[in-house]
Amino acid sequence: MSNSNDNSAMQRIAKLVDENSFMEIGSLVTARSTDFNLAKTDTPSDGVITGHGLIDGNLVFVYSQDVSVLGGTIGEMHAKKIVSVYDMAMKMGAPVIGLIDCAGIRLQESVDALEAFGLIYKKQAEASGVVPQISAVFGTCGGGLAVAAALSDFTFVQADKGRMFINSPNAIEKNRADKCDTASAAFQSAQTGTIDASGTEDEILGRVRELVCILPSNNAEGGCTQDCADDLNRACENLDTMKGDPRYVLSEISDGHVFVEAKADYAKEMVAGFIKLNGITVGAVANCTEVYDEKGSKIEEFDASLSARGCNKAAEFITFCDAFDIPVISLTNAAGFRATMCSEKNLAKAAARLVSAFASASVPKVNLIMDKAYGSAYTIMNSKSLGADIVYAWPDAKTGMMDAHLAAKIMYAQESADVMDKKAAEYDALQGSVQAAASRGYIDRLIDYAGTRKYLIAAVEMLYTKRVEQPNKKHGTK
Repeated sequence: MSNSNDNSAMQRIAKLVDENSFMEIGSLVTARSTDFNLAKTDTPSDGVITGHGLIDGNLVFVYSQDVSVLGGTIGEMHAKKIVSVYDMAMKMGAPVIGLIDCAGIRLQESVDALEAFGLIYKKQAEASGVVPQISAVFGTCGGGLAVAAALSDFTFVQADKGRMFINSPNAIEKNRADKCDTASAAFQSAQTGTIDASGTEDEILGRVRELVCILPSNNAEGGCTQDCADDLNRACENLDTMKGDPRYVLSEISDGHVFVEAKADYAKEMVAGFIKLNGITVGAVANCTEVYDEKGSKIEEFDASLSARGCNKAAEFITFCDAFDIPVISLTNAAGFRATMCSEKNLAKAAARLVSAFASASVPKVNLIMDKAYGSAYTIMNSKSLGADIVYAWPDAKTGMMDAHLAAKIMYAQESADVMDKKAAEYDALQGSVQAAASRGYIDRLIDYAGTRKYLIAAVEMLYTKRVEQPNKKHGTK
């Protein structure tokens, strides 16, 4: 039977949900196609276990593909069972979790399977922004199924066994798997922007549980709020020395130091993830110039610039937060745009997407200027002009068109070095300081490092009842 204790699909469900909480639905469904002697093949549950359970008391709907039944391939009834799970999840307002291990579309069922597979796509599109969708890949996820995984809000891949691809590595011209394994978890995590994290099976299931517990169950809940046991006025230490790595900053200001990162290995110069502020789930996007390991050693460094990948990563995350009424904070340290050929090909479009995401989001929006905030990159990163409700800045941050010395070099190109230094200091005082921006109303308050947590909590709480009248339109185009 598909639900036997030694079945990997059922074992994963058992490890995912609270003990004895899973209730299977559709266990008696089997394939109904008779082509190619399929009727003589035993197809328990048609290769997918579906049902509902609890994660830390939260209702979730789950489908888990059974690779022992025709390789877990998707046939007509298999797909209809998944669609049925989506229908129930949207009725009940609960997340959908897909545990993927599948050899692809079932060849014996041809167009029937393709038609049913299309229904999964359609249902995923309908559920987008209504209930969270999470996928976890434990085996093969190729071809059209990779599209289904990408339609999810969050996707995880088992590091040693997970394989995700549209085209297999050997099908790509001038490539082969031993040259560049484009289906590997490492490649997909770092290069595609689809994968949130990879790890062992238990680690992935733990990450899924963690995500479910920090997210609202649906778009009608008005965000996610829980009890907070942490001191609301807790001083945050060492933020001035660690501000290059916003992962540290976000962990330090969050309740209980909780930080759930999204797409950790992709576009590392832009950090995105969830924190808690007085029990309220808050989405955060932050510019990153340094990455430290668990021992406090610097392992990577980036310039303070916006990249195409970073903009797309942040825009997608902000859009998700807005759909589920999750407040957004941004930590800004941007001095310009990444100047590479690869980024230039996509940067204008990606930056436009980030502008649209920030400007269109109607949730509470708070910006903290950590260090540099120069030029259009500053404007794009959740400035007052884009609709930020509250803008804070640390006292030694810099704002303006550009670095003061660079501005002086442009404006006084023919002058001596002494004159340039003098003019740079003058420019910095008049145009390049956060005090100058604050005097014009572009920054609401200069805050000290230690008090960052309490000020962000105060802003998010004040904005909790925010309401915005949106223009009458079907949707934006970016």
